[in-house]
Amino acid sequence: MKALRYTPSLPRFLGARLLGKRFPKGLLPLRLEEVPLPERAGFQRVRVLLSGVCGSDLALLYGKSPPTISPFFSFPAVLGHEILGEVEGEKVAVNPLLACADRGLPPCPMCQRGEEGLCQNVAEGGLAPGMLGYNQDLPGGWGEWVLAREERLYPIPQGVPDERAVLAEPLAVVLRGLKRLWPWPEEVLILGMGTIGLMAVRLLRALGYSGRVHAVAKYPHQAERARAFGAERVYGSAREALLERARRYRYLLFEGYRGGYPWVVEASGSGKGFREALALAEEGGKVLLLGAPGLEWADLSPFWFKEVALVGSYTYTREEFGEAVALLKELQGLEGLVGGVFPLEAWPKALSARGKALFRP
Repeated sequence: MKALRYTPSLPRFLGARLLGKRFPKGLLPLRLEEVPLPERAGFQRVRVLLSGVCGSDLALLYGKSPPTISPFFSFPAVLGHEILGEVEGEKVAVNPLLACADRGLPPCPMCQRGEEGLCQNVAEGGLAPGMLGYNQDLPGGWGEWVLAREERLYPIPQGVPDERAVLAEPLAVVLRGLKRLWPWPEEVLILGMGTIGLMAVRLLRALGYSGRVHAVAKYPHQAERARAFGAERVYGSAREALLERARRYRYLLFEGYRGGYPWVVEASGSGKGFREALALAEEGGKVLLLGAPGLEWADLSPFWFKEVALVGSYTYTREEFGEAVALLKELQGLEGLVGGVFPLEAWPKALSARGKALFRP
């Protein structure tokens, strides 16, 4: 089958890390190849209809992934973990996790609790490390077919367009994060109006959140979408949002602030965004990391001086994934986040797309 396969290259990794998105796309370690589709007992073939380009995929390609998580993935691999597929004419969202049950192992303590996203055996058992999209034994969604166990397949509700259905996986990550911050305060600030940040705005309103939603958007089109999804106040920068709510103090060359927002969602996935989120949180507030910054420096004093709490969301439980799929029917307009649908051959254009890029094999 045709597939986009990532093969690590240390020189290209270092070059991409140094130059970021200025690095020539033709030199990225990604190639369209003919790859065999393996057979595996207990797994069934799923024809890929659409597969998303995630921020974590871009982080891997551009050398931004933290080295400490590299033992829990395996390469070379066909990328793509946001997958809309088809089995016997039925459209399904594919849960890409490969936890104890998928690996032929007895459940670890996390899997016993239903927390498969925190499985302690992701590098053990009869499969290579990593979930679909980061696994050298099983191909991800940037190809024509994937393999998955039946319980990893979730039927798409009737009437949901494909461009919305393929967003089930990142939606499940956002859903888990928002639930982890319960009880919800009367106000929330969401930093970064890319796909994940806009999903957070839209999902909060769909879940019945009636408080004030503030957003920080870098571009006018993001600000417009944030308002359409339910944000009441949109700022052009984190500093603007901070000065709106916090009191500024100065000593010599240094600045400090008191006040801010009770709840800050960091959705940009950048080190700068993480540092800004810590500054934006009020005393005793919470910061939710929905983005995935890697190795970054940060002033840690907000954790003790302001007693800010930090929460992360990486994957989901089976129930949370199923809840996200069920919510798709209510989330009209979410498909507007898609910036383009590309054939596999046009992968350089897909990586440059504004908005969420999808592959259609």
